[in-house]
Amino acid sequence: MKLEEQLKQRSGNQCELCKSGDPLKIYEVTPQPYSNADDTILICDTCRAQIEKKAELDNNHWTFLSETMWSEIPGIQVVSWRMLNRLKKESWAMENLDMMYLAEETLTWAKAAGDHDNDDAVELHKDSNGALLQNGDTVILTKSLDVKGSTLNAKMGTVVKNIRLVEDNTEQIEGKIEGQVIVILTKYVRKQNA
Repeated sequence: MKLEEQLKQRSGNQCELCKSGDPLKIYEVTPQPYSNADDTILICDTCRAQIEKKAELDNNHWTFLSETMWSEIPGIQVVSWRMLNRLKKESWAMENLDMMYLAEETLTWAKAAGDHDNDDAVELHKDSNGALLQNGDTVILTKSLDVKGSTLNAKMGTVVKNIRLVEDNTEQIEGKIEGQVIVILTKYVRKQNA
């Protein structure tokens, strides 16, 4: 039986964390010790985005961890432990964390990502007004910019379509101006309303 079919059967076609029936995708709990069904879970996009820090952490969404943390599936235990650690400012999360027991090798796996040391803060790409930016958005320059290494001067008010977020730096995006791809600081753009 294929892994996805195995996971669908195990989960009853629901998110293995929040029990949502939303579209589900396989999530590999890294670093994977064995690369099998115990290391892999089926989750919804809402859970995935927050786990991967691509969306703000919604404390109310994660209250299901009080039940999920008791799962016998190691991958679910690891994700539950990591998320409870990220939410430890919440009294309910701290209480659950105090009650939770993980086998020594599972705890080592849970700590391996280093995510438990982080708080619930999520770094997202935001424009000069604090609006969330995403790949493919259209932005407008709020300042005229001289492009380094080029004679190009991008004027204030220039529309930049189909931007790309710079993966490891939330203060930068990439966009094409006059046929040239340039890096633009997010503090100099505002998202264009649809």
